[in-house]
Amino acid sequence: MRVLFLTAAIVIADQVTKLLVRGIQIPALGIAWEGMPYGMSRPLIGDFMRLTYIENPGMAFGIGTGGTPYFAIFSLIASVALIAYLYHIRTAPFSFRLALAAVLGGAVGNLVDRVFYGVIFGYAPLFRGRVVDFFDMDFFDFTVFGYHMSRFAIFNIADASVTVGIILLLYLQYVESRAAASPPPPVPPADPS
Repeated sequence: MRVLFLTAAIVIADQVTKLLVRGIQIPALGIAWEGMPYGMSRPLIGDFMRLTYIENPGMAFGIGTGGTPYFAIFSLIASVALIAYLYHIRTAPFSFRLALAAVLGGAVGNLVDRVFYGVIFGYAPLFRGRVVDFFDMDFFDFTVFGYHMSRFAIFNIADASVTVGIILLLYLQYVESRAAASPPPPVPPADPS
């Protein structure tokens, strides 16, 4: 289960970056990091990539309503199921387990926000926290069903990890299905001598 080291690294990187953006105060440990004001943007790579601090009460891309514990409970159940599944397939190809570990790391990273941030930062009870998002990337302009988009939805390391893990899973499935569909190479005739 070495792939869980990737999961742990993703969760740690995700939480550290969220706390650097949001800020945190732990007087007993002498920690006082101010973070960014809510809604503020700072350029990272010009206007193409910015740090923009927002909090998402719903699911990915702001879908759903906030303030309910359902997203946190669903994330918790999905995370436990992924851990059990990773244990069950511990002899499966490493790339497949790695992709699932990335998805798990992202799920747990956002789960921490949903379960604990409301209590830690004093704005909501357990399981009703909001997910901290901050990566703000430029995107080509397009309109779909009357909705205009000129920048990509603001996201975090956990979101990126889930996306990369799912893309890798789809790619691995594609490669496997292509290999299964291709005819086997011809067998050379036996040497008569």
